[in-house]
Amino acid sequence: MAEYIISLVIFSLVTIVMIIIGISQMRSKKPVGFYSGEKPPREEELSDVVAWNKKHGYMWVAYGLIIIGFFVMTSFIKSETIAMVLLLSGIIGSVPIMMLYHSYLKKKYYK
Repeated sequence: MAEYIISLVIFSLVTIVMIIIGISQMRSKKPVGFYSGEKPPREEELSDVVAWNKKHGYMWVAYGLIIIGFFVMTSFIKSETIAMVLLLSGIIGSVPIMMLYHSYLKKKYYK
């Protein structure tokens, strides 16, 4: 039980960080980046800065919710191996989807 509580605290902290990143991006007045090493676009490069920021922010909030959701879902699985594979697939598998979504947003909002 102690392992579960420790894991829950760690996953909750990670989730909180992702949600804070998302909220800060949604509230930002300047264009935000994807945190992939690329520089954020300049305002004049985007057709709608507010929509760009909000959609990137929603993406990070969703990622945080996916992390905690997969953790909760796997806590009901008896096999540790299956639970670990499912948890890692949710956490790591979401990253390529986020990258594809970021590429979609670049095509949609870059002038």
